[in-house]
Amino acid sequence: MIRLLGLCGSLRQASLHAAMLRVIRRVAPANIDITLYDGMAKLPLFNPDLESSSPLEVETLRSRLNAADGIIIASPEYAHGISGVMKNALDWMVGNETFVDKPVMLVNASARASYAPAALREVLVTMSARVIGEATLTVPLLGSGLDEMSLQAHPDHVQAMRVALARLVDSIRSAERRW
Repeated sequence: MIRLLGLCGSLRQASLHAAMLRVIRRVAPANIDITLYDGMAKLPLFNPDLESSSPLEVETLRSRLNAADGIIIASPEYAHGISGVMKNALDWMVGNETFVDKPVMLVNASARASYAPAALREVLVTMSARVIGEATLTVPLLGSGLDEMSLQAHPDHVQAMRVALARLVDSIRSAERRW
């Protein structure tokens, strides 16, 4: 069983990025367990003075990241940057080895977003994560009225999600064979 953890960089209730994670979880093969982390809003603002005592929600996130074979990050671009929610979560993980050599799939719902995905990739590479380029997915959800159901009903989007997920899983299995 491959265990993946999904992180969403949006707290918006109707977030298309969260919807994408839920659809990816639904279309995943039975041998892939995808858990969606729901504590982003509970993480305190990063404060280096608190790192040694690690607040409970930080420890929960760290534990879930450590238990996962790979990570799926779906995060919007805000003002040409990484969303504050995602940056805060990553800042809490910089001082430990949670992301070291961890395979990561990046998902974005806007073809116009270019600054944040590049910045997110840079932060993750700095943290020694293995961002799997072949598993990077941009699903341009242009238009009004798009939601989770319409996303799941679109065969091209679902196929793109399945392909990206398969590439992430292939990368995880390749790494396991090397050990």
